[in-house]
Amino acid sequence: MRLHGLDLIIIIAYLAGITLLGVLHRRGQRSLRDYFLGGRTAPWWALALSIVATETSTLTIIGTPALAFAGNLGFLQLVLGYLAGRVVIVLLFLPHYFRGEFYTAYQYIEQRFGKRMKAAAATLFLVTRALAEGVRVAAIALVVGAAFGTGPRASVALVLALTLLYTFEGGMKAVIWTDVAQTVLYLGGSLAAFFLLLHRIPGGWEEIARVSSAAGGKLRVFDFSFSLSNPAKTYTFWSGLIGGCFLTMATHGTDQTIVQRLLAARSERESKIALLASGGIILAQFTLFLLLGVMLFVWHGAPAIVPGRSYDSVFPDFIVSAMPAGLRGLLMASILAVAMSNLSGSLNSLAASSVVDFRTLSNKAGEENATEQARYLRLSRWMTLVWGVVLLLLGTISWKSVLEAGLTIASITFGSLLGLFLLGFLVRRANAAGAFVGMIAGLAAMLVIHEEKLLVWTWYVLAGAAITFAAGVVASLFAPGRASSA
Repeated sequence: MRLHGLDLIIIIAYLAGITLLGVLHRRGQRSLRDYFLGGRTAPWWALALSIVATETSTLTIIGTPALAFAGNLGFLQLVLGYLAGRVVIVLLFLPHYFRGEFYTAYQYIEQRFGKRMKAAAATLFLVTRALAEGVRVAAIALVVGAAFGTGPRASVALVLALTLLYTFEGGMKAVIWTDVAQTVLYLGGSLAAFFLLLHRIPGGWEEIARVSSAAGGKLRVFDFSFSLSNPAKTYTFWSGLIGGCFLTMATHGTDQTIVQRLLAARSERESKIALLASGGIILAQFTLFLLLGVMLFVWHGAPAIVPGRSYDSVFPDFIVSAMPAGLRGLLMASILAVAMSNLSGSLNSLAASSVVDFRTLSNKAGEENATEQARYLRLSRWMTLVWGVVLLLLGTISWKSVLEAGLTIASITFGSLLGLFLLGFLVRRANAAGAFVGMIAGLAAMLVIHEEKLLVWTWYVLAGAAITFAAGVVASLFAPGRASSA
């Protein structure tokens, strides 16, 4: 055991408190609308923090400082694309989603291309989200193992069990409000680490700037060179702005994990405000995480960097070995907060898509009789449990660099999903047969591109979306079938 008694008290108090907070939100649940959308009662600011917590994970907190430790601040160029993508979603996606009483994004696909395409899109989401979340769950083991010396299975099982408990009981309302508490905790803990490092490094910021400059410009943000396939040019201004924009359009516009929060807003206007506000928080957050990586590089004495080596353990090791008792417990609790926040959102969205997208509503959404709603509510809770077991198994797999592994998995498939939605939004003549052909073409092309290393991952979503969209347009002109309007 490597933690002080005070640290353990803080961590145990957090785990108990956040679990209790989530469980208390079980009261008042009578329908799928309550369980999956929280009754649409959450204010925009809570949704904004929940969105940030959902797209932030343990791999973000340990992987982002590792990128700056080994490189520079170039990852921020991708964050600029995250902001641009949010604007597109506000203007193009949300007006379509709020025209109906949707529980999932894929109900729009049903409206546009029919039930089979809805099932295909939902299946793609389920597989992608499960694999990507498996990487995030694996990252938990790095943190818990650094603190307790436990193996990956025990580390993952502990966090999953507690998260499952409050997500199983409290549904989306529990997810949103625990997200709020967890976001405040991990941002506060990260700021504490920032100021501690600033105090510990002799010479403060001037020394950080000097060492960073001598090490080849570790504080550099922008790289205006252009490359599609050079791994050394993964993060450039163009791949960040354009690739990041399309990545966000996919993750925030078609991934049920985020869309579910947008649908939980009181109105379309509040949904838009929440999404845009989350962008400002994300920019500040990634700046903080990257600066922590640079500061850790200086604190370690500007070590030699081995190309291709993972430095994901640098931040967790600093927390355990260099932070004072109490503050160390706060940081460990904050990283666990991120893990639990992300897990709870993924569990709820996986259950939502499994139940809603693979069944037929007997009436319009929310108008089924009380007995049927109670039955589906029970089914939703059990599906949450099933997905918890799946993520437990995936979390024990050994992955490479956790941040890039998670982003790469999502980027391979979400391009095809994004292309499908853009086809529905922008091409009136597109039909179900054309949409299916486009989706298969996009997936096949991305598997080839990934295996042959024709592009770096930051361009994956754009390539997948473009191929899916183009193939869908052409196939719709020749394939039989009548286009349906949305």
